[in-house]
Amino acid sequence: MKQTKTIKYSTGTSLPVLLFLLFLTLKLCGLIDWSWWWVTCPLWIGFALVASIIAGCAFFVLAIPCIVAGFAWLFCLVSKK
Repeated sequence: MKQTKTIKYSTGTSLPVLLFLLFLTLKLCGLIDWSWWWVTCPLWIGFALVASIIAGCAFFVLAIPCIVAGFAWLFCLVSKK
């Protein structure tokens, strides 16, 4: 007898999308007087968090060798050729 695997995919809407739709509805109905930046914030805040984590990791990867060597990290990064 042949066994078959069933794969279930989640097609649910995420929390940021639901918040965006809620804020959009409130903005279009005139119930809130927020800037469009705040209305769309749930859509781009995830990208901003990931970008800040990557930037922080890159800073430490570049700065740690200079700090261990006893140099000011900014001078060490600028003086490399």
